[in-house]
Amino acid sequence: MCGIAGFCNWEKDWQKNIERMNEKMYHRGPDASGIWASDDHKVVLGHRRLSILDLSSSGAQPMVSHNGRYVMAYNGEVYNYIQIKQKLLDEGRVTDFKGGSDTEVLLEAVSAYGLDETLKMIKGMFAIALYDQQEQTLFLARDRVGEKPLFYGILKDDINNDKLVFASDLNSISSLDGFHNPINQRVLGGYMRYGYIAAPYTVYEGIWKLRPGRILIVKAPFNKPTIKTYWSVAEVAASRQQNLFCGSEAEAAEELERLLRNSIAGQMVADVPVGAFLSAGIDSSTVVSLMQSMSERKVRTFTIGMWDEKFNEAPVAKKIASHLGTEHTEVYISEDDARQVLPKLSGMFGEPFADSSQIPTYLVSKITREHVTVSLSGDGGDELFCGYNTYYSMDRIWNKTKKVPYPLRKMSSVLFGAAGEVIHGDLATRARLLGAQNMEDLYLRSEIGEGLNLVNKHKDMDSEWIPMDWIGLLPWVPEWTVMDVYPSGWLKEPQHNLMLMDLMMYHPDDILCKVDRTAMAVSLETRVPMLDKDVVEFAWSLPLSYKSKDGVRKKILRDILYRYVPKELMQRPKKGFSIPLHKWLKEPGLREWAESLLDPSLLEKQGILNTAAVRRIWNDYVQRDIWRVQIWYVLMFQDWMREHGR
Repeated sequence: MCGIAGFCNWEKDWQKNIERMNEKMYHRGPDASGIWASDDHKVVLGHRRLSILDLSSSGAQPMVSHNGRYVMAYNGEVYNYIQIKQKLLDEGRVTDFKGGSDTEVLLEAVSAYGLDETLKMIKGMFAIALYDQQEQTLFLARDRVGEKPLFYGILKDDINNDKLVFASDLNSISSLDGFHNPINQRVLGGYMRYGYIAAPYTVYEGIWKLRPGRILIVKAPFNKPTIKTYWSVAEVAASRQQNLFCGSEAEAAEELERLLRNSIAGQMVADVPVGAFLSAGIDSSTVVSLMQSMSERKVRTFTIGMWDEKFNEAPVAKKIASHLGTEHTEVYISEDDARQVLPKLSGMFGEPFADSSQIPTYLVSKITREHVTVSLSGDGGDELFCGYNTYYSMDRIWNKTKKVPYPLRKMSSVLFGAAGEVIHGDLATRARLLGAQNMEDLYLRSEIGEGLNLVNKHKDMDSEWIPMDWIGLLPWVPEWTVMDVYPSGWLKEPQHNLMLMDLMMYHPDDILCKVDRTAMAVSLETRVPMLDKDVVEFAWSLPLSYKSKDGVRKKILRDILYRYVPKELMQRPKKGFSIPLHKWLKEPGLREWAESLLDPSLLEKQGILNTAAVRRIWNDYVQRDIWRVQIWYVLMFQDWMREHGR
């Protein structure tokens, strides 16, 4: 786990700027820093290293291939590097390796097979910057599901020359000399819907996120990049659903356990201590169970507890850990702990990000890093095996909604929408639901933000001015997301479509982003066994009934887990990894922090948020105890504005 950075065509003070980019992502790699520049300084690569495999200098980056053609700065881990290394040796492509890092294996695989074939071959998480000196071509590649971040953009210098820039951390790009890119107000409506800015957008105009499974290619003079897809979860899902697994449920569970064991075995390999997050949920409990069954030592497990019993799963996690025989650590957090984390959040993410579970995720990462350098997590189980409550509630609501003819529902929705200034909350939600054309549309309107009824969907990519009064935004220009353009009925089962929608956007841009940024803030590497390529592809080959049956969610995972953990420990309501934010924000300290960010004079001076709308939802909260998640979205946006001097 590391951080990469670089640029092309940066003629003045190039070394000072790459050093600054590296320094901005020190937390991603505190063990070493490296810089490489082409002879003409047209291409410069930077790297910060968190040593996981081969702790010696032979694993240092940027690294040059044995034949001298390729140079690479790489962030991530290739879990099957040992098999690829042996393949290179057996085929005589490499006679010997200088060290024991996966970086060297990855680089030599590119030299032997090319980047496209290598990406098909490897299993892991990664963001790669690869420069082909012979062809004068730079490649940027991101892993299949978006575990590792990669930002890029084209900047203009004083004489209007194009400069390509890229980094693992958005703060590295914004630290460059002459960076004055304005806030991209076109994406703020989407942020207020979701609580994060979805790829390919960022908070800055002209700076983008490379989407998962993509390769960016740019040739000298490095000003016209192109992007191609090397792996698509949507195409995988469609293909596997057309060729379903033919075995029984029991046989499917056996195969899934085999794949998970292979994935976990590869992800437990490290030259530093390895542990795991344990939240007491099905996913993390399954991962820890298989880890412990394969380990000769006690696995180190870590849990965050809440003093509010409605949010506290620590006692159950402790029982699971005791049953499995892990070496368990638990820490309880309070409102005071949250207050201490708040000043750090905007710096961690580089742009507004408002999934409030970022706070406990940071705190559990912090305590985990005191004991290990690598931690496995159970992320991905909900999206792959039908775990979220909303998948079931949407099915129930749609079965009722579709009984009313669509023209009548649409007319009612429009009438309710016209009354948007006076209706809010549950009534506004029902108005949005009435206008849904299908299950996917219903999900988009209900689950993702109360302000969705104020965001139009368009037939083309032309921009259009839309009033955003309820959300609190002045008129803006909307940007499309994966959710907005998801084709209805792409998969046969409606619930499978909802799972795929989440896996394409919510999972990489919220869940994986949250885990990566908070863990890397304390220099902890996180690994996600359920996102192994073979596990993901197998999961999409399963009938829905193997995942959800008779009200039992994630059935196939439970079939595996109950071989290791008593069923009665796991049969309880799902709590999720959340905090009592709606209570904490009324406490002294946090309330003052919030009020300072929502000061009307500050909002008016900034001119981005609608002061009256923001104050309305805040007053509803403090005076009437009406909690809307957009309150946290606004606060995190305002905190980012203050942190970055906007």
